[in-house]
Amino acid sequence: MNTTTNTDNPLMVEFDTPYGVPPFHLIKNEHYKPAMEAAMAKNKEEIDGIANATETPDFENTIVALDKTGSMLNRISSIFFNMTGAHTNDTLEQISQDMAPVLAKHSDYTSLNKKLFDRVKAVWDNKASAKLNEEQNQLLEKTYKSFIRNGALLNDKEKETITKINEELSWLAVKFGQNNLAEVNDFKLVVDKKEDLKGLSDDLISAAADAAKEAKMEGKWLFSLQNPSIMPFLQYAENRSLREKIWDAMQKKGNNNNATDTKEIIKKVVSLRVQRAKLLGYATHAHYVLEEQMAQNPNNVNKLLQDLWKPAINKAKNEAQEIQAFIDAEKGGFKLAPHDWRFYAEKIRQQKYNLDENEVKQYFSLENVHQGVFSTVQKLFGLTFKERKDLPSYHPEATAYEVNDADGSFVGILYMDFHPRASKRGGAWMTSYSDQKMKDGKRVPPVISIVCNFTKATGDTPALLTFDEVSTYFHEFGHALHGLLSHVNYGSLAGTNVPTDFVELPSQIMENWASEPEVLKSFAKHYKTGAVIPDALIQKIKSTGTYGQGFATTEYLAASILDMDFHTQTQAMEQDVALFEKNSMDSKGLINEIIPRYKSTYFNHIFGGGYSAGYYSYIWSEVLDSDAFEAFKAKGLFDKETAMSFRKNILEKGGSADPMELYKRFRGAEPKIDPLLKKRGLN
Repeated sequence: MNTTTNTDNPLMVEFDTPYGVPPFHLIKNEHYKPAMEAAMAKNKEEIDGIANATETPDFENTIVALDKTGSMLNRISSIFFNMTGAHTNDTLEQISQDMAPVLAKHSDYTSLNKKLFDRVKAVWDNKASAKLNEEQNQLLEKTYKSFIRNGALLNDKEKETITKINEELSWLAVKFGQNNLAEVNDFKLVVDKKEDLKGLSDDLISAAADAAKEAKMEGKWLFSLQNPSIMPFLQYAENRSLREKIWDAMQKKGNNNNATDTKEIIKKVVSLRVQRAKLLGYATHAHYVLEEQMAQNPNNVNKLLQDLWKPAINKAKNEAQEIQAFIDAEKGGFKLAPHDWRFYAEKIRQQKYNLDENEVKQYFSLENVHQGVFSTVQKLFGLTFKERKDLPSYHPEATAYEVNDADGSFVGILYMDFHPRASKRGGAWMTSYSDQKMKDGKRVPPVISIVCNFTKATGDTPALLTFDEVSTYFHEFGHALHGLLSHVNYGSLAGTNVPTDFVELPSQIMENWASEPEVLKSFAKHYKTGAVIPDALIQKIKSTGTYGQGFATTEYLAASILDMDFHTQTQAMEQDVALFEKNSMDSKGLINEIIPRYKSTYFNHIFGGGYSAGYYSYIWSEVLDSDAFEAFKAKGLFDKETAMSFRKNILEKGGSADPMELYKRFRGAEPKIDPLLKKRGLN
């Protein structure tokens, strides 16, 4: 029996910390479950209070009151799920499995509550006479539609069915993510001959030696499926058989017919999503998802993907021919295979442009990139960043910063956590511990976090980033700005609470500054000599901007198409997952030398995360960001008027207005696709 009391549990009392950041130093594994249970009980009381109210329902006593409910549960679950992503352990994984269906069922207690819905509907039906402003209208519409989309109009038997579906889907998503992390952590490529390291950079070899030492394999080199390990290995290792071995392990994640296989999970998830969509009156899960997105429906998504597919696959085929010719010229005696692509593409890039990525990395120490990002953001939006070592953190590598505006006013807290570890899932993401909102007429600042998996420091060498990692840093910082600069009234509309095909605009537009010469010269300095990156090297980086875009665009589009094919199914999935994927890719003419960026069995975005029928969002948003950046190029990279317009109309507004309306207020018109085609060299 758990005897934890409110006062014993740091999650169940007001946080006595600066700026209300989580008291990570006090939180223990055993605190989460009782805290979540207590928070759900409190939330039920709040919901019942609104549902059973006797006064005539109106915007304030129903819609606003509902927006304010669940603050304790939101706070606790945000901390918990951020921990399972960034610094998990076996106990947290088990709690996650146990609590996912419980939390899903609790969510349904709200969305399937007839009395509560009747009050919400009454406000909706009388909205014409309520004289609401734009943000209030947005909150009312989002609230009302959320009830409809979650089954408020279903009969009792159907509501019971949908509750069970949601519980199972929540558990399966957790399990999918856990299985993928286990697959990554289980694989080890151990090299014991120095000659097998030929082609690899000194810092990668040093990192592999450190990893082997940590695994008690002194004198050997250990490579993993973490991106900072596998990607440079595939790009530079001259030993073809070892490249094939690590590649094979990567593309078979979740497809090894073992305890952490994900194929059956995928079939269940797809089938349950089909069943839920039908129950709710939608043709497919994709129709259900896209109704709330800028894209609106699968036809619009498929049109964009198809418009880009033809030029992308044609360019990829040309790249494949070029690589094969290079292999033949070297008398390789073999046909190009997927595990060869990055290696030979890099060789050709070096030959064509005389650009060595290992040379480029010398100018991108993590500390320099920090300063570059901070400086860029200060010039654009006036923000300053002050490290706060006194704030509690969940891991020694996670650093907190106090963010202030140009006038000195407090904006929010930003945590940043950059390096891979066994307790962290792969990839890079922005998240929040608490969203911005207004309380008693005052802005409540947010607590935001960036989590990445960048190359670590080794020995006397600092963490040196590839240019891709630099771009990723700028990207995630764009998301962070969306969260930090939010200035809306209602928490559910704050920051990144926007459609997924709009949420990538603030992140992707920031990537543009990363490659601008003016910006690069402000921070890219050689980690040993301090010399500023030379113009010649910048020109090489710029000139290679469209190199390899056939491959990059094709592998991305392939994954987006695969996502849409899974989620436009109209029947329960019986077909073998691998065969389904093969048929999907064959139907589009994907060449054998390229696989989707994420194969089905490790496609965490759509089976473990929130991007089902939504992976297309990155390219949809890239249409927006490419068009939006044209405004800066026309008036100046740091033009104050343009920057403040982007801040006021996009970053501060969150989901408080229709996204296309917000975009048009910034840009003056809807976006054009031409800048994207030009940027990717597909025109």
